[in-house]
Amino acid sequence: MDIKVLELKQRLNKGENLNFFDVREPWEYSEFNIGAQLMPLTSIPDQLIELSAIKDQEIIVHCKTGNRSNQAKIFLESKGFTQVRSLLGGIDAFMG
Repeated sequence: MDIKVLELKQRLNKGENLNFFDVREPWEYSEFNIGAQLMPLTSIPDQLIELSAIKDQEIIVHCKTGNRSNQAKIFLESKGFTQVRSLLGGIDAFMG
């Protein structure tokens, strides 16, 4: 199940330690980010071994509008990741 902006904001405000990834490109991330670790969509296949340690943990992915993060979610799920959540509406919704 994807994550809504309100839930994410509440969890970030509590200071929860999240597996939280921004799947946009580095130039987008450098312009503005909301605290997630940068992991561009195109780099995810190369990082599967590193990510395997959190394969059964909640992973939250986001992008600008939710399209790329949904692609990341589908890809990770196809590789056996069990709790991937995409931020509905992306940063645009987060900032809206």
